[in-house]
Amino acid sequence: MAEWIVDKKDVTSTVDGDFILYKNRPLVREDNVICYGNVSDKYILQMIIMSETEYKGKKVPDKVYLQLLKTDPNVSKKERVVQEAMKTGLYEAFDLGVAWLERYLRQN
Repeated sequence: MAEWIVDKKDVTSTVDGDFILYKNRPLVREDNVICYGNVSDKYILQMIIMSETEYKGKKVPDKVYLQLLKTDPNVSKKERVVQEAMKTGLYEAFDLGVAWLERYLRQN
């Protein structure tokens, strides 16, 4: 399980900041939306945190809605959704989503 922060000098981007990589793919969070994958690939994973619960004094994701999305800009928003599910907990959602993403990227 390789996780690390990429130095800004090594990345050409319009986004200011460091990126966390997991399995050599960017993992980015903004508010309650987490995106995983390269936008240059055919698919990415999007996870939306629908609710949070408190655990040891911290808020952690509870209900997570995940979608495997096509990145093709010529496809309508409705047709971009390849797979979708609601899961309890970020781990369960991310685990399923990564499996979907890897399977679809291998096929296409």
